[in-house]
Amino acid sequence: MAEYYDPDTYPKQWNYLQTGTIIDQYMIERELAHGGFSSVYLARQTADQVQVAIKEYLPRKLAHRTWNNMVVANSDETQSLFRHGRALFFEEAKVLAKLKHPNIVEVINFFQANATVYMVMTYDYGVTLNKILKNKLLPVTDEFLLAVFNSLLDGVSHIHAHHLIHMDIKPANILVRPGHDALLLDFGAIQSFPPGRLNKQGKILTKGFSPIEQHDLSAPLGPWTDIYAIGASMRACLEYKPLIPAPDRMQQDTLVPAVKAFKRKFPQFLLKAIDWAMELRPEKRPQSVAELQQALADSN
Repeated sequence: MAEYYDPDTYPKQWNYLQTGTIIDQYMIERELAHGGFSSVYLARQTADQVQVAIKEYLPRKLAHRTWNNMVVANSDETQSLFRHGRALFFEEAKVLAKLKHPNIVEVINFFQANATVYMVMTYDYGVTLNKILKNKLLPVTDEFLLAVFNSLLDGVSHIHAHHLIHMDIKPANILVRPGHDALLLDFGAIQSFPPGRLNKQGKILTKGFSPIEQHDLSAPLGPWTDIYAIGASMRACLEYKPLIPAPDRMQQDTLVPAVKAFKRKFPQFLLKAIDWAMELRPEKRPQSVAELQQALADSN
């Protein structure tokens, strides 16, 4: 029987795997990132000392780590939800392990341990786009935008070809590597289209980047859903500030079109492509990555 878990009395150091912890064939070096459903660690393979990133399923509203690193449900009531999420996480890892593309983070292993599941990914060097924008590490030019987003679109096209949609494209999930080459991260919201066994009961939403249909549990989703998020990510590079959420735009769209707001700073074809990708109505957007790539290539 699971005991009730009180987060206010829970030692914070138990939230994360500690440096030096050995799990399967890896040694944890440090935490890289964490969210509501998982934590990501930098680790090293014990056999050859190659660095990897390890993602651990630990939904903090449903489960917690005990003193011996076991992950258990917070209560009897959250047990079934935790197990369901764990099964989906493992299914996600199996799907991603088959998605091999230079612009998609590569899953090289997945395993069960500590009553939860782990996904092992290659560790790539770069800076996430949100950090580049927040700290103004690089100048945002049309050359920069086209290099980053054309390489990103190559990866997204590969995902869509497997009848999957990412569902959480945003600057925080785009790693910019040397040469302005993009790597798409964090597939925690991935869904099948048409709906299949990977579909989740809820949807992960990111204010300003999730399109209107993502806020409606009954709305059909498809490549156009990711395309809005890509357009919003491009617009964020121009704005350097939070974007207007899609539901607010539906009530009263105060977003000035990019072709008007930035006409003296960027080429018109680029701004038109961003506006097209950010159309509120799904049917008015590009329906495929190929359509958006064509718009970004049309400099005439």
